[in-house]
Amino acid sequence: MVNVEYINPFIEAAQTVIRDFCHVEARVGKPYLSQATYEGNTLMIIVGITGDLRGQVLINMTSDVACSIASHMMMGMPVNELNDMAKSAISELGNMILGNAATLFSKKAITLDITPPSVCAGMNLSISVSDSKTICIPLVFDENKTIEINVAIKEK
Repeated sequence: MVNVEYINPFIEAAQTVIRDFCHVEARVGKPYLSQATYEGNTLMIIVGITGDLRGQVLINMTSDVACSIASHMMMGMPVNELNDMAKSAISELGNMILGNAATLFSKKAITLDITPPSVCAGMNLSISVSDSKTICIPLVFDENKTIEINVAIKEK
């Protein structure tokens, strides 16, 4: 099982980045163990982690939520489709969340390096992650829009 001390920096980083760059407050839903299959019209940001911990973090959301996030990041400019600009904004969101999480871990003397984010979009994605357990942390904003932070890490 993933130690809760390894989950909290991802939650704190995600809430901070979403607040500062999307200008919305995200509340934490109930975390749960997740399977690595994502269904529906999905956008996924995948970031690898190496260092004292290793694994992946997958940030999952529907295309509609991704468009909403991209719109918030672009100061309210309407985003009606996942074009290259919207995907770039969402990719940068993942990069900022993981970069902030790595900084929070460094304050606990845990060194992490992150890979550049990869963005996958499509219907009924099936993604396999490392052999560690995956903890999903839902973040809810604008009443009913959800981003899921899926943390699949283990100690080196």
